[in-house]
Amino acid sequence: MKILDIVNNAKTIGISGHTRPDGDCVGATLGLYLYLRKFLPEATVDVFLEPPPEIFSCLAGYDEIKTDFKSETQSYDVFFALDASKDRLRKAEKMFDRAGKKVNIDHHVSNAGSGEINIIFPEIPSTCEVIYDLLEYPDELDIDIAKALYVGIVHDTGLFRFAGTTRKTLEIAGKLMAYGFDFSKLVQDTYLEKTYRQNLILGRALAESTLLMDGRVIISSMKKSVLDFYAMEPGDLEGVVNQLLVTKGAECAIFIHQVKESEYKASLRSKSFVDVSKIANLFGGGGHVRAAGVTMKGTLPEIIANLLDQIQEQLV
Repeated sequence: MKILDIVNNAKTIGISGHTRPDGDCVGATLGLYLYLRKFLPEATVDVFLEPPPEIFSCLAGYDEIKTDFKSETQSYDVFFALDASKDRLRKAEKMFDRAGKKVNIDHHVSNAGSGEINIIFPEIPSTCEVIYDLLEYPDELDIDIAKALYVGIVHDTGLFRFAGTTRKTLEIAGKLMAYGFDFSKLVQDTYLEKTYRQNLILGRALAESTLLMDGRVIISSMKKSVLDFYAMEPGDLEGVVNQLLVTKGAECAIFIHQVKESEYKASLRSKSFVDVSKIANLFGGGGHVRAAGVTMKGTLPEIIANLLDQIQEQLV
């Protein structure tokens, strides 16, 4: 089944992704949006997301993303939930439920499928790669579609470093690069470049990190008061846990930050054999085998102890 078969000449199409959209979410939603506008110009296509980080403003369609959800009462012939199950769409969930046809495209192992049509491949490292496989005319894209999909692939493979990256992933990236955009600048602007505030937060997280379990686990945490001191903005914590993970000898990295009183968000990463998605799922979160996240309630020591207990079981 391909994208144009799925929409089947629908007149109205909605697209959304998960809360706090990252590179794969933004790339997937904009890539599909631009593709449908190109090959189904008579249809009305809308994208709904929480305000994406400004680093993605270099992508075509960024300024057309609807972030106020004023149309959340609107009904669509087809609605796509990308890179997320419907419960992570937040305000767009109602539109998804009302749609004539509900389509869920994702690569998270924790997603059991939320639509009438579910296309979920946990073995594929990004939703953008899943979408590329669903395009009828992959050789007839344009530079804007190619840039959006490339960004998603780059971000969710960690610049092609993460374990899920395959030969096919690299071949698709090469085909997208052939459209002629400045891929080096795109990677620099959306992935590598950090603001001064981001560097301060990262530096503090590294300086206050702790090695546990004979150096096999590295953990760092940050209270809301500290993040407020730095005037943290959405996206400022991206990459912190990945930087912790590069520590020599560490199999797992955990970065925890306080969301509000007695509520914390934990980001989990592993290198080789610990399944962090299993741990996140146990506490109501989700993600991938090597990268997952979960929001937990309780005190910080309790949350750390619960996570470490689960990691210890797998390390043993």
